[in-house]
Amino acid sequence: MDALAAQHDVSRIPVREALMTLVGEGLVEHRPRRGYTVSRLAEGELAELFAVRGTLELAALAVAVAVGGGEDVRRAQAAHEALGRAVAADDEREYHRQSRAFHVALTRPSRMPRLLGVFDRVWDLTEPYRPMEDLGRQEAATLHAEHSAMLAAFAAGDAEALLAVAAEHQKHLSDRVRTRAWPAPPLPVSLRRARRRGPGGEEQR
Repeated sequence: MDALAAQHDVSRIPVREALMTLVGEGLVEHRPRRGYTVSRLAEGELAELFAVRGTLELAALAVAVAVGGGEDVRRAQAAHEALGRAVAADDEREYHRQSRAFHVALTRPSRMPRLLGVFDRVWDLTEPYRPMEDLGRQEAATLHAEHSAMLAAFAAGDAEALLAVAAEHQKHLSDRVRTRAWPAPPLPVSLRRARRRGPGGEEQR
C-alpha cells in the first residue's frame, strides 16, 4: 500500500479507500497479512457473467433506441470507426478497449443510471480475463460485422432489428466464453509493484 501511495503521490488513505471500493465491487480480494489480489472467478462464473451482461445490455438497448437522438448516433458512429481502425490494424488490445466503448455508446442513451451502473459493474468483473484479445482476424471480422449491423439498426431507430442482432452478438460472445478455458487474470501492475515479501517469503503490503 505504501508503494502504491508513493507511486501516485497520495497518502495511504485514498489508496486504502480505493482498494476497499474494489473489494466491495468484487474486483479485488483482501487477504489478511497477504494484501490484495485480483478476484478469481470460479468455473462457469465467467459465462454466467456474460449471460447477465447480455440481458442487461438488451434492456438498455430497448430504451436507448427509442429515446436516442442524433448526437447519440454520432457518438456511436465515432466509437464504431475507432473499433474499425483496431480491426484493420489487427490490434487485439485496442479492439478490446474500443469494443467496450462501442457498447457503452449504444447503451448510454437509455439514461437509466441504475441499470447502467449494474451493467458496468458486471462488465468490470469480466475485464481482467480480456476474452476479446485473442480473437484472430476472422472472428474479429465477424464480431465487427455484428457491430455494424447494431449501429445501422440503432441509427435507423429499428428496435426489432437492433435487439435481434444484439441477441445474436451476445450468443456469439457467450459461446466463445463457455467453450474455452480461461487462465486466472494477472495481478494489476500497480499491485504487483506494491507487493513486498516479509520473513519466510510471505507476501505483505
